[in-house]
Amino acid sequence: MTEKTFVEEIEKALEKSKGLNINELLFSYQGILYPMTVCSAETFQALENFEARKDDVVLVSYPKCGINWIILIVNDLIATTLKMKQENTELPFIECGDPEKYQRMKQFPSPRIVATHLNYNNLPKSILKSKAKILVLFRNPKDTAGSFFSFHNNAPSIPSYNSWEEFFVAFMNGQVAWGSYFDHAVAWNKHIDEDNVLIMTYEELKEDLVAGVKQIAAFFGFTATAEQIQSIAGRAAFQAVRDRSQETHGAAGPLLFRKGIIGDWKNLFDETQNQEMDAKFKECLAGTKLGAKLKYDVYCKP
Repeated sequence: MTEKTFVEEIEKALEKSKGLNINELLFSYQGILYPMTVCSAETFQALENFEARKDDVVLVSYPKCGINWIILIVNDLIATTLKMKQENTELPFIECGDPEKYQRMKQFPSPRIVATHLNYNNLPKSILKSKAKILVLFRNPKDTAGSFFSFHNNAPSIPSYNSWEEFFVAFMNGQVAWGSYFDHAVAWNKHIDEDNVLIMTYEELKEDLVAGVKQIAAFFGFTATAEQIQSIAGRAAFQAVRDRSQETHGAAGPLLFRKGIIGDWKNLFDETQNQEMDAKFKECLAGTKLGAKLKYDVYCKP
């Protein structure tokens, strides 16, 4: 198979989405919905035999929580500290692409970036067995829902929802791509204290990117000077990333790096939806370490 570029892969997926409605876009695998433009049952079956390495850099988030931002930061850390340029020839998400991609990934030099939106319970067993370090990025659920809706409804080729109300019901019921935000959060919360797991939030990165980059470097064992950390954070500032997004991610760039602000949910949620989300958060995450880390009272109160 000829080497493809990452941008070509993204653009191919966008092209496949044209003319589909939401129901045609999503298919169910083991009870969770995924977009058929980038995922398939055959790829999921092949993924079960994925061979993880102990030095894989595993990056996880629910959709629209900032994982593409983290991928850029880690790529920059690898390039800066190891003088290694990661060649973007595959979609970085392990569940996306054709079933042969895992054979091609065997040729990738270490450290490989292994990114995913999968729930902890659906990760390939070899990732957990390898004890590779896993960075999980979360974002407050209201902004996550708002950003997810905007992604569907602002991208010309991606199927839209009829309304925010329709999307909100689907999101709360976990009937969106990659399933339920809350199932994802509950599953990861159980592993928050494991040595090889670091849970960070989008909000803490937005508030102090330099400290965030420093923490990521230390966790993965990249030896970066204070000056290098500073310049990586400068290149990763949201506006800088957005300005380069067409170059790095093709037509999808401005959709993936849209506003990047905290609290944009206030433009969408009505009082009933606020109460429903508050109750769900309380039910799933109140009193948990992840719940505390998400600072719900700071970021999700009107």
